[in-house]
Amino acid sequence: MFNFYRQIFVLGILSLLHAAYSAAQHRSYLRITEQEFDGLPFDIFVQGVVSLFMSMYGILYLAGEFKEVRAIEELECKTWETLHNTPSFYIFNHRGKALSSNKS
Repeated sequence: MFNFYRQIFVLGILSLLHAAYSAAQHRSYLRITEQEFDGLPFDIFVQGVVSLFMSMYGILYLAGEFKEVRAIEELECKTWETLHNTPSFYIFNHRGKALSSNKS
């Protein structure tokens, strides 16, 4: 079943790329024939929308299980000391050494 959703996703992305290429080709055709751009043809528009929904459908099932939106379930198991522990902000090389009277 996983392979099916991957095929849907790949087919949607390829179809979306084809719709984009067709839109660019239509735009260049209008420039060559010196016509005004009024919008995309209906078939290119429908192909773009359908392929967008196909790729969204495929990627939703490929992504796996979603996490809970409420953060309280994840934070309930942590203690107060570990909650605000952010080691990425630790700085060991700071100007306090220059102000220290102990020169070593």
